[in-house]
Amino acid sequence: MEEQSNRPTWSRQIEFTLAGIGCAVGLGNVWRFPYLCYRSGGGAFLVPYLFMLIVLGIPLLYMELTVGQFTRRGPVHALAIVCPLLKGVGIASVAISFIMSTYYNVVITWALYYLFSSFQAPLPWQSCNNTWNTPNCTNHATNSSYSSTASQEFFKYKMLEQTSGVEEAGTIRWQLFLILLLAWILIYLCIFKGVKSTGKVVYFTALFPYVILIALLINNVQLPGALNGITFFIVPKWDKLLSVEVWVNAAAQIFNSIGIGFGSLLAMSSYNSFNNNVLKDTLTISIINSVTSILAGFVIFSAFGYMSHLQGIPVSDLAVDDGS
Repeated sequence: MEEQSNRPTWSRQIEFTLAGIGCAVGLGNVWRFPYLCYRSGGGAFLVPYLFMLIVLGIPLLYMELTVGQFTRRGPVHALAIVCPLLKGVGIASVAISFIMSTYYNVVITWALYYLFSSFQAPLPWQSCNNTWNTPNCTNHATNSSYSSTASQEFFKYKMLEQTSGVEEAGTIRWQLFLILLLAWILIYLCIFKGVKSTGKVVYFTALFPYVILIALLINNVQLPGALNGITFFIVPKWDKLLSVEVWVNAAAQIFNSIGIGFGSLLAMSSYNSFNNNVLKDTLTISIINSVTSILAGFVIFSAFGYMSHLQGIPVSDLAVDDGS
């Protein structure tokens, strides 16, 4: 009990709310949610998605935040207090969080590489007149599997220096290695003082993505064909709801997007004051997470509409990859 009373707390309650939003909102909203909508009937996917949010997402998030706040422990000890047999579950959640952090840090590395490369003029992914481009490179997007765009080839052959297969290991990309090291250093600087440093960083990390999303949306809706993409997004194809896979994808998206079971939100809630209103934080985090997913859907599908306009094909015929 003495350890519990000495445990630090968030300087302001809004800091935990922003940290929870920052933990929940991420690639799952911007990358995976629009892809699942595209595959699962556009607006029709919102029906199982919102159903799973109410039935699974909100109750489980409420339980996770409650356990963390009540026990004032991290995932391992918190679950051991609830039930000693569940200590292994806590250890597993920490292991999963570590694995996920290494995965996401690679994506952060790619983003930083693009950020640094964007200071060049002209942009290196703007045309096919580069040493890494292949004869199949095209300046405009096509739906052909035999050609690739300048941006695709920049990603594969300039940034990753992708080889023809696993039998060719290639060499270390020292630029990416150093940027990955920079990403880990930035993360360390964000968390090395615990909730005191994290509580200040979240004002930027939780709010700035919305500035980017809104800016992209304003830009995308002005592009030719954007309305066709948005129409594809919001007009439901109800027959897709008869597929069990769509409902399973909706449940998986809720777990993946909110971050239920990863232990991160449980750990952060353990730094709350004992009398904090958990229900308010639960509803705030889950609702803002879902609204962000829908906002990202408008951003991505307006871009899909522009792509379909360039290629002269319907939005439904685009070759869209989930990135996996």
